Amino acid sequence: MATTEHPPSRLRGWMLQGLSDMGKRGGLTGPHAEPKPPHQGQRWWRVMCLTGVDYFSTLGYQPGIAALAAGLLSPLATIVLIVVTLAGALPVYRRVAQESPHGQGSIAMLERLLSFWKGKLFVLTLLGFAATDFLITITLSAADASTHLVENPHLTSTLGGHQMLITLILVALLGAVFLKGFLEAMGVAVALVGIYLALNVVVVITGLWHVLTAEHVVTDWADALTVQHGNVFVMIGVALIVFPKLALGLSGFETGVAVMPHVQGEDGDTEERPAGRIRDTKKLLTTAAVIMSCFLITTSFITTLLIPAAEFKPGGQANGRALAFLAHEYLGNAFGTVYDVSTIAILWFAGASAMAGLLNLMPRYLPRYGMAPHWARAVRPMVIVFILIAFLVTWLFDANVDKQGGAYATGVLVLISSAAIAVTIAARKAGQRGWTIGFGVISAVFLYTTVANVIERPDGVKIGACFIAGIMLVSLLSRLARSFELRVTSVAMDPMAERFVRDMASRKIRFIANEPDNRDRAEYRDKIEQIRTDNDMPEQEDFVFVEVTVGDPSEFETCLTVRGEVLHNRYRVLTVESSSIPNGLAALLLHVRDLTGRTPHIFFEWTEGNPFANFLRFFLFGQGEVAPVTREVLREAEPDRARRPRVHTG
Repeated sequence: MATTEHPPSRLRGWMLQGLSDMGKRGGLTGPHAEPKPPHQGQRWWRVMCLTGVDYFSTLGYQPGIAALAAGLLSPLATIVLIVVTLAGALPVYRRVAQESPHGQGSIAMLERLLSFWKGKLFVLTLLGFAATDFLITITLSAADASTHLVENPHLTSTLGGHQMLITLILVALLGAVFLKGFLEAMGVAVALVGIYLALNVVVVITGLWHVLTAEHVVTDWADALTVQHGNVFVMIGVALIVFPKLALGLSGFETGVAVMPHVQGEDGDTEERPAGRIRDTKKLLTTAAVIMSCFLITTSFITTLLIPAAEFKPGGQANGRALAFLAHEYLGNAFGTVYDVSTIAILWFAGASAMAGLLNLMPRYLPRYGMAPHWARAVRPMVIVFILIAFLVTWLFDANVDKQGGAYATGVLVLISSAAIAVTIAARKAGQRGWTIGFGVISAVFLYTTVANVIERPDGVKIGACFIAGIMLVSLLSRLARSFELRVTSVAMDPMAERFVRDMASRKIRFIANEPDNRDRAEYRDKIEQIRTDNDMPEQEDFVFVEVTVGDPSEFETCLTVRGEVLHNRYRVLTVESSSIPNGLAALLLHVRDLTGRTPHIFFEWTEGNPFANFLRFFLFGQGEVAPVTREVLREAEPDRARRPRVHTG
């Protein structure tokens, strides 16, 4: 299909590198390819380190946030969090891995449950919360990395007061890496996670030693708990109430299933049922959850008992860096500096993991819905967009870890809640009553946690709503702007349809667009007579009817299957199913032209009604004012007027 192409400028070519149809505005093209993982066939424990740079790096700020939120009850609230992790989030995501083994995650599971526009809008809403999760991961991790840098005893006099600037530089460096061309380095992730966890083991053992050798520490803590909360049942009740504030410790599960395509699996795996990959991903999720649970309880215990409460508050030396505080306090500034460097590195790389997640997630949905600009399929323009948004978020939250905790937790909890609901529905459809009840209870727990978090920290849902509104607005504007693209990936004709086209190839190819009604003899006879009268054509002119049935009008791209049939022993009819009548007709005409080498003609009746209302019908339901829209789609797809199929109305 001919299009007039101009060689892209050097800058444009660099920006849109990897965009296969760069410079084309229409034409029959393949469907939007989903992003392929740059690394394939890695052992599950190595892939665990890739998701672990996000999950395990939360130890950099989680103990401090837990102490700030729950106070002396931080260890008890953390135990509740661990129970929810191991008995709730882990079973849910093990089921997600089983139901969605190609890395689509829970969003894809819910997408399959809903159709038409309600399904698209629901997915866009979840994408808004996913964007909140991943973008706040970038900004919060960079902010905490800068906190570790600024609070280092060797650097605090030099860098103090410049946390905002340092955070912005770290975010900018992250963007620079992706603009140069980033491939997720599994080896780097393994090294960072291994070193970071080893250093944390040293800090935890040292902290536990000091707690055990100074007996008054435990008794002082127990006495303070009794004074504040009375008996143990009150403590448990308060811990249950405050644990939603610790929800950051649940991050990492959605990333864990997103990286499934990297897992090696076994030789017998098939694309439809990669049993080995599913099994090893379950190992990945379980191992990561157990490791994190052990660190969560031990770090919350030693930080609560060994660090004065005042140090956790904004301005305190342990704010956003509780374990680093202990490393410097009990192991010396040399070890503490090594710990700071390791923490900064893994936090920064957690931002890289989140950016990779964004770049993998958005192209799975928005281009397929037609709800992203053409350039959104290229990596570099999207990196620039996400980095600019990260700059804005960093500025709005003043590069403060505590202020961003609510937004991060909201994104995490909404995704986990949606996953719990998705697996509950999947279990019910599979007739698994016990699992349905179990997942239903887990869903209720996560919904409670989400609502409690939103009530306590409404800033999270506010920024999530901003992301949702932004995605909705950009998506709908993009869909409007791209409405006149061809939107057909391929055309397949059955033998009867091909025979009709071959028969017409020796003379003028004339089609009549017909909206099927009764499909009786009178309908086709009257239609031909009307077209002949309106266009002053002789009776010997031959026509083939084309009837398009709209399937799901919310789908942006479709594959056309054209079937031919003879009705009433006389009238030849091509039947087509498409998401849009004008786009389907245009694609058929271009296909026939390319197949025969002749210019086809198509005849329409004018559609009655308000033009604006007809356009809305086209945009939302794939119908409306068919004739002028068909011509516009053809004009967009074929700039050469001499080769463009002819549209006639009467």
